[in-house]
Amino acid sequence: MTQSLQTTDITTLRHRPTPVIAIVGGGSGLGLAIAKTFGSRGFNVALVSRSPRKLELLVTDLAKVGIDAAAFGANLFDRASIVSGLTAVTQRLGRIDVLEFSPASPLLPTASATQLTHGNVQIHIDFYVHGAVAAVNQVLPDMLARRSGTIIITTGASSVYPHLGRANLTNVALATAGLRTWAYALHAALAPRGVQVGHVAIGARLWRQPGATPEAVAPLYWELYTQRDLVEKVFLPEAASGQSTRPA
Repeated sequence: MTQSLQTTDITTLRHRPTPVIAIVGGGSGLGLAIAKTFGSRGFNVALVSRSPRKLELLVTDLAKVGIDAAAFGANLFDRASIVSGLTAVTQRLGRIDVLEFSPASPLLPTASATQLTHGNVQIHIDFYVHGAVAAVNQVLPDMLARRSGTIIITTGASSVYPHLGRANLTNVALATAGLRTWAYALHAALAPRGVQVGHVAIGARLWRQPGATPEAVAPLYWELYTQRDLVEKVFLPEAASGQSTRPA
């Protein structure tokens, strides 16, 4: 009996697919740091952005440290593009075990509380909220079918602590606060079904404040992946070694 169990375990391990993390918004900062955090622990990495050609250098850099990665295209304003991009990930690398959503665009308009218009609010809802909904809806059915998987959504810390937000980013905060609320609701709904959903809030301008580096933030994603009872991690530069955690 013991020998049979050992043989079965070895066979299972041999046929277990290499886990895949898809990083939507993958770039040379936080996305690369997350890629290295998961890739160094045995994950294959899909870097997903609107301009995949710009990611090829990152793919090469990851290969130099032994991490298998590939770049894929997806436009967050275009649901069909998100679907095709994530479909390409599964076709090339296999099923997506972790979906990380952390896009950013310096080209989108910003506005203070007294400058809000339908246009400058809606564009961020389309980019962040509708983009995340489309990405999650693409991977969630398969995760539910196998009762495993992780989804991590990233926002600024103003989604948690409004007073930390920059005054000219109020329109962004409206969208990201909604994302945080959705992450909490998803966590509650999906945890009993085997899928972990977490939220990382970053209260720092990376590289511009002491201790605020992508490498300091990236371990929080692994913590949410491994500590599945947690729903949130908040990174604050003054507490770079003691981030706050909010339980579900």
